[in-house]
Amino acid sequence: MRGWFDAFRSDGGPTLYSYSNRTPVSGDVHLITIFVIFCTIFTAFVIIFPGIRKERLTTFLTVTLSLFVGTTIQVAQYGSTWHTASTTVVSSYSAFSREKMTAEVGGYIGLMHINITYTGGEGHNDVEFNERFWWRSPTEMSKSFKEALHRGAPFPILSVAEYFSLHQEGFSWGSRYREAGYYSSIMLWTSFASWAMMNLLLMVVPRYGAYSMVCTGICMLLTNLTYWSLLPCEPLVAHVDGSILIFNLGWNYWLVLVAGVGCLFAGLVIAAIDLIFPHQFSTILEVDYDTPYDRHVIIEESFDTRNTRRKLPKIEDAFGERIMRQLSHKLGNGRDDTKGVINQGYVGTEQLEFAQPTEEDPNKNQNWSYPFPPSPRRTIN
Repeated sequence: MRGWFDAFRSDGGPTLYSYSNRTPVSGDVHLITIFVIFCTIFTAFVIIFPGIRKERLTTFLTVTLSLFVGTTIQVAQYGSTWHTASTTVVSSYSAFSREKMTAEVGGYIGLMHINITYTGGEGHNDVEFNERFWWRSPTEMSKSFKEALHRGAPFPILSVAEYFSLHQEGFSWGSRYREAGYYSSIMLWTSFASWAMMNLLLMVVPRYGAYSMVCTGICMLLTNLTYWSLLPCEPLVAHVDGSILIFNLGWNYWLVLVAGVGCLFAGLVIAAIDLIFPHQFSTILEVDYDTPYDRHVIIEESFDTRNTRRKLPKIEDAFGERIMRQLSHKLGNGRDDTKGVINQGYVGTEQLEFAQPTEEDPNKNQNWSYPFPPSPRRTIN
């Protein structure tokens, strides 16, 4: 008879908490957590998306690309499929055993570890192992291999792990993969920092956010280039009881490549549009969007004001040109070479007071007016 609390129990015994199985076989806890976090954020965005009135397409594409790039960086940082291989072997479960069984062995290399899986038995469902070996320090891989020997891990898993634990006589695959993962991890964290800055700048200054997007794409592409260039010169070919494991680039590598190309292309397009049509992108911080206090409205009004000022007559320049014409007439030979109409109707009282006619032509200076009267000189006794 089954009860309410009989899950994971066998024959009425207590629930089995298998602490010794530290790494799940069918899924990675870190990756599942990352997917849940970013999927929750994207779901919240989809829920509020119908409330966006304008620029719906650009907003959806920008947010989707940003979340995709952030998820890719974190998945690639903690993932185990940068270099992968799998094959079917007919081998004994333990060393020096005569009993053979068919099993599937796989090797999944990450930046700081390798997962070796073993699925055997009839229907490949009876025995399932997933051992994770870390190489965060130079000697950690060798220690993990010795611990696996003491625990009695399956013989095929130990055969594959031995290729990464030896560092002499040409067996340097472990150190080469550790070096490639170390520098690739640094580039990924640099990409993550650039991605965070990209999100901040897209909310404040879209042009600089586009430049940060280009920088993020370049860093992700440099991550792929770094990992590919630091891989072992001699490709790793692992032999397990007559079967061969040939390692190839996994989906983590190609995912980072796709995200980097997409981020670089989108950043270049946004930067080009902003250079050709400046001040066309709205930001999330514009609470006065589509109001008289909108940034676009203010910019357009400022351009209209500048054009209006350009169309108005330049009074100061016209007044200065009139003075220059009068001076040229004054310094000339008495000929009036100027053309046009001079306003001679206004003569200030202060200007008449300081006017000094000459004896040659007493009526000549009556039509002359200075812009400002000369300042009186003070006499000090």
